[in-house]
Amino acid sequence: MSYLERNAPKRIDPQQVLPGARSVITLAASYAAPVPGFGFRVPGSTAPQLETRNSGLGTVPGVIARYARFADYHEVLREPLHALVGLVNQLGGPATRSLWYVDTGPVLERDFAQRAGLGFIGKHTNLISRRLGNWIFLGEILTTLELEPDTPAHNRCGACTRCLAACPTVAITAPFELDARRCLSYLTIEFRGSIPPEFRPLMGTRIFGCDDCLEVCPWNRFAGEGRLMKAHARPDLATPDLIALLSLDEAGFRQRFAGTPLLRARRGGLRRNVCVALGNAGDPRARPALDQAAADPDPLIAEHARWALARLLTESGASGG
Repeated sequence: MSYLERNAPKRIDPQQVLPGARSVITLAASYAAPVPGFGFRVPGSTAPQLETRNSGLGTVPGVIARYARFADYHEVLREPLHALVGLVNQLGGPATRSLWYVDTGPVLERDFAQRAGLGFIGKHTNLISRRLGNWIFLGEILTTLELEPDTPAHNRCGACTRCLAACPTVAITAPFELDARRCLSYLTIEFRGSIPPEFRPLMGTRIFGCDDCLEVCPWNRFAGEGRLMKAHARPDLATPDLIALLSLDEAGFRQRFAGTPLLRARRGGLRRNVCVALGNAGDPRARPALDQAAADPDPLIAEHARWALARLLTESGASGG
């Protein structure tokens, strides 16, 4: 995550991003969607867990973060933001210049969103909208056009600490403080090395991201299904078969996840995660695939496959199998 440090001066000074910038327009797009088989889960209730043993389904399902069960939001939001920038420039006249970003530019998007009244930053460090909950993508338009500012949002977490209690790795070390090195979203997506052994059992069957702190937020009770993202849903990513994913070659990986956020993890990172998830799933049907992965020429894959096999043997012994 060194890019955050490299771009720090730009993040705190929009003038370095767009000289002459006078306003920042912030936007949110909801990706709230029913959980298959559960509808919209009641906030605060136990998150639905996928049973992977003796399911009779013939597959070992994994878990992908909700936001990644759609086409890549960067591409989905590109066209509407580009069109909106055109309207802003038209409103401001020929001298107006504007830039737009969707989680891609050196801007403090959550801070700008709170200052613009779009929502407030919760104790889990994510933005929470009173209308949309926290299942939202953020976009920004920096412009030289001067606009009347909206009223900043005030924090409305109150005494609630559900997100802190829900974090499986205690990555939320205190209210409004996140240690990314412990966060499963960082470890399964951005991190390229060997996942620390102490965090592997806590991953469960997650292979890309983690929603636990978002799931339990009470403000989600107001979240309706996101209309913009609905047309770009990828139902095949709701419960992907882990064994099949482990056998994907590079071409198969790119074909399966083309146009989705999962490409960010890269094939090696995803297969590493799949090995851990299969070890945690405890399903003996995974052993042949893990045996093959344990001999993989990529030492990262082989190491995690061996860990998963050892975990399977341990659980098999503990259950008397």
